[in-house]
Amino acid sequence: MLRYAAIDVGSNAVRLLIADITHSEKGYGFKKNTLIRVPLRLGDDAFLDHKISVKKVDDLVKTMSAFKNLMDVYQVTHYLACATSAMREAENGNEVIKKLKKLTDIDLEIIEGHREANIIYANHIEQNLDANKSYLYIDVGGGSTELSVFVNKQPLASKSFNIGTIRILDNQDKDETWDEMRDWVKSYTKDLKNLAGIGTGGNINKLFKMSDEKDDMPLSFLKLKTMYNELNSYSLKERISLMKLNPDRADVIIPACEIYLTLMKWTGIKQMYVPKVGMVDGIINLLIEENLGS
Repeated sequence: MLRYAAIDVGSNAVRLLIADITHSEKGYGFKKNTLIRVPLRLGDDAFLDHKISVKKVDDLVKTMSAFKNLMDVYQVTHYLACATSAMREAENGNEVIKKLKKLTDIDLEIIEGHREANIIYANHIEQNLDANKSYLYIDVGGGSTELSVFVNKQPLASKSFNIGTIRILDNQDKDETWDEMRDWVKSYTKDLKNLAGIGTGGNINKLFKMSDEKDDMPLSFLKLKTMYNELNSYSLKERISLMKLNPDRADVIIPACEIYLTLMKWTGIKQMYVPKVGMVDGIINLLIEENLGS
């Protein structure tokens, strides 16, 4: 049994996915075996102080050591560990990487926004798209939002913007970045008919679950707006107690809603599809392509 692992060091959480590689007539795929999420919130340090604090580095080392031990126990043959927005912005990012290599023997790669988008596309969601529709792909993270426009199942353009949930909570999002995102998205979508959205990321997955929509059905703009208004009417404590949200989800879910709703409003998107995939799934698919040829 081939086993691969994906590590995503994000601005809000750090994730490990261990996956069993499967093979059929259609080619190689995978089945999720174990998924672990640790809410480290590296973004709070990176966006406010522009460096990862000693305490957070220590927590990251402990987390990575645990991940390394799990990968050994599961006999993982290949892994890829990627760090995104928070580590991109931390002035001590490279020092942290060297320390992790020395203490945990894990090679962590700080990836640029474009590579981040490409990893997310390695999920090949476009294969299931309706060729008669155009799509705006929106991946919202703690530090950045990756956008891509698909026409006839082909990527037309993609760009990463420094707008994310932790960044908004810390008041580190800039008006000019919002303006840049609006201008970019409008210029690429203004002539597209039948535009639908595809949303990925932990928050939209959670929102979709809360919406009680059937799998494969889209989430409408109106439904998302209603959920946002309801969530926003509660205090943080109430969102945790009444809505049963994890503390590290209860705060970021509000700015995540705002990003999705704003993009849908700018582009006139009425419906958004929410495939249950993210960065770690993309990493596993990338490993399959690199090692087994898809």
